[in-house]
Amino acid sequence: MGLTASVVVPTYNRCDRLRRVLGALAVQTLPRAAFEVIVVSDGSTDGTDEYLRTGQTPLEVQAVFQPNSGPGPARNAGVERARGDLVVFVDDDIVANPDLIEEHVRSHQDDDGRLVVMGPMLTPAGFKPTAWIKWEQDKLEQQYDAMRYGVWHATFRQFYTGNASLSRALLCEVGGFDSRFRRAEDVEMSYRLHEAGCRFQFNPNAVGWHYAERSFDSWLGNARAYGVNDVIFARDRGRPELLGFVRDEFPQRNPVIRAMVRAAAGRRRLGLLLQGLLNTHAQLAARLGLNQLASALLSAAYNLAYYRGIADELGGSEPFAQAILRATEGATVSSSSRP
Repeated sequence: MGLTASVVVPTYNRCDRLRRVLGALAVQTLPRAAFEVIVVSDGSTDGTDEYLRTGQTPLEVQAVFQPNSGPGPARNAGVERARGDLVVFVDDDIVANPDLIEEHVRSHQDDDGRLVVMGPMLTPAGFKPTAWIKWEQDKLEQQYDAMRYGVWHATFRQFYTGNASLSRALLCEVGGFDSRFRRAEDVEMSYRLHEAGCRFQFNPNAVGWHYAERSFDSWLGNARAYGVNDVIFARDRGRPELLGFVRDEFPQRNPVIRAMVRAAAGRRRLGLLLQGLLNTHAQLAARLGLNQLASALLSAAYNLAYYRGIADELGGSEPFAQAILRATEGATVSSSSRP
């Protein structure tokens, strides 16, 4: 079997995690000659570069070094050096099941070049994530279950590049990742893939184990970035209907969350006050082991940060009300919801 797939792993200051990631890629069921591994160190300063240069990795890798530019440009750099027809993205905190690459390749066997495949990123047994990461993982796994059991089909809103694959030709066609975005860059590219007529498929057997680590501030920053970028994507792409996904989802949120968003989105002082209270109490509840309360507070904190990001990017409370709050309260929940 000739070279089929190029596995692209962007990494930044996770040398210990990277060792485990590469160890899992070294024992894949797909014949070793059928895939290559490209690791892009995005300005790492923790010994990652030295580790990659030693040649003592558990399998041969093509190492790429660049100044810190963000995950999108790092993935682009990997794709530029890819020789396989299929590109499989694996993040530096995803430990692949032995058949992960084989499952991605199998999903594309009868592909016409327009298929995007996503595999699940599951919490490993025995791994104890922080409360906010557990909340996020629980939301992800709810989506995986919905796709696995046919409640709804995969859409571009489930394109997470921690465990995903598509043809190199398709990546080149849509222009790769937009280097302007350091967060939600996968969301932005998924819009363009959708507009290019791609199909999205969930493969529950292409399992990656997610050893997720992120500070609370970074986790909350991601929520706000998703909100800001949803508006930017709709505006820059000339597709204001993309905010229709947000409008459709809002009436399905918890009534308390909807009330907080209505009161605080676009109102800076009140928004900061409510966000601070939620953040403090969510972390306190998590430390005290009050899991149900912590989950409810984390959900409120995440959603408030997300909708505040939308409101800020739209220009305040009134534009937010016009764009989002005046949706029909009877709208059905969208199958494209992200955490």
